Amino acid sequence: MKPIVTIPARLSATRLPNKPLAPIAGEAMIVHVLRRAMEADIGPVIVACAEAEVAEAVERAGGTAVLTDAALPSGSDRVHQAVERADPEGAYDVVVNLQGDLPTIAPESIRAVLLPLEEAAVDIATLAARIVDLEERGNPNVVKVAAAFAEDASKSGEGTARALYFSRCPIPWDGGDAALPLYHHIGLYAFRRAALRRFVALPPGRLESRERLEQLRALEAGMRIDVARVDGVPLGVDTPADLARARAILSDD
Repeated sequence: MKPIVTIPARLSATRLPNKPLAPIAGEAMIVHVLRRAMEADIGPVIVACAEAEVAEAVERAGGTAVLTDAALPSGSDRVHQAVERADPEGAYDVVVNLQGDLPTIAPESIRAVLLPLEEAAVDIATLAARIVDLEERGNPNVVKVAAAFAEDASKSGEGTARALYFSRCPIPWDGGDAALPLYHHIGLYAFRRAALRRFVALPPGRLESRERLEQLRALEAGMRIDVARVDGVPLGVDTPADLARARAILSDD
């Protein structure tokens, strides 16, 4: 595999405007995500920017920015356009889509998303972590994935499983037994280059529209998504309260 890491970023977030440029420990949030991606050391890193202001912040920090059409409907579309512009010859055959609002993500988690692609039949790889907070089990803002992970992951390959469905509901059914594991989906993806091209060309799916989960478009179209299990969920910054938490965490580093 020859991966390229691409971080989509735009200023027009509804709940936290200008989010990529929000200062955290003296640097813009997008710069923290850029540095985490570079620390993962799996391939070149580019930032797919909807606005010139974000590109300028990335380039001041020594990163590579690619301007994309501000009217693109999703981060996946932005990632696809940036990679096609940065690598028109197709030298990189795996595209890692790292969200620009994960400033605390561990580099080892970024590396882990490549593990499912060792299986040739997998089109898209992503991550999940076991839910440990009981409140998250029923929280619709916490996306769950149904995947038949082996409980004993001591053997090679048992830390990955095929994604059967994603939902905002608690899946699979646990019969009220909180000891049965549920898994929190982490929105970090690794696409085979051909799979990404196919994905962005697909129309939105019915289940995607109902659950408001883009990855269901791929499952509806028969694409295979496998999940690597990791130990923790990175903080996603969507609100001012999340931003305050990120500042507290990163100011201690």
